[in-house]
Amino acid sequence: MSSFPTWYFDESQIVGIDFEDIAQVETFDCKQTSSAPEIEQVLVKRLGISSGHTIIDLGAGTGTFAIQAALKGASVHAIDISRSMLAYAQQKARKMGATTIKFHRDGFLTYKHNDDLADFVITKAALHILPDFWKMVALMRVSSMLKPNGILYLRDVIFSFPISQYEASIDEWIEHSSKPEGEGWTVKDYQIHMREEHSTFAWIIEGMLTRAGFEITQANYLTPTAAEYVCIKTA
Repeated sequence: MSSFPTWYFDESQIVGIDFEDIAQVETFDCKQTSSAPEIEQVLVKRLGISSGHTIIDLGAGTGTFAIQAALKGASVHAIDISRSMLAYAQQKARKMGATTIKFHRDGFLTYKHNDDLADFVITKAALHILPDFWKMVALMRVSSMLKPNGILYLRDVIFSFPISQYEASIDEWIEHSSKPEGEGWTVKDYQIHMREEHSTFAWIIEGMLTRAGFEITQANYLTPTAAEYVCIKTA
């Protein structure tokens, strides 16, 4: 952070999980059922990722998507702010024979892309660590890393329920999504997310994407508390 202003947002101060604790990283990997290898294989195929493509995976976590993209022959830059998360991902990649991944300890606001412009930027369940002001900064930075007509895929906790129903909607989300300890994300995990992280409304994200120079070609509201977007860089 030394090259950034003192008022710059510090992405390393994330909440809820100690991502430098390898035991918690392993637990996180088990909890991320939405990022199982077979699910990421489907996403790689759906986006048309193949040999010759350059991919930036922002918030790569334990590396499951990056590995599946690399196994298709893509050149992947896997970026995460956690040293332990990256070490765990590198170990997984070696075991899987995914040799075309470069790992970078950085975040949305600090990663400097010094390679060819990317064909795809992927970010899943990570942008919510940033307050809305910094989400906008991050999306402008993402745009600068992409080729013209490059693709941004974004999936996250994003709220599409009516604002007037926020209390009932969040209570229902926590009740139906939480798992017992050891089986997935718990009630406490979801409560921490709501108190201390920065998930926002679909209409806010969509406005940011447009202002950052993207055309939203697909907007899928998976549930009232989750959404995914496929966007093309137009500006």
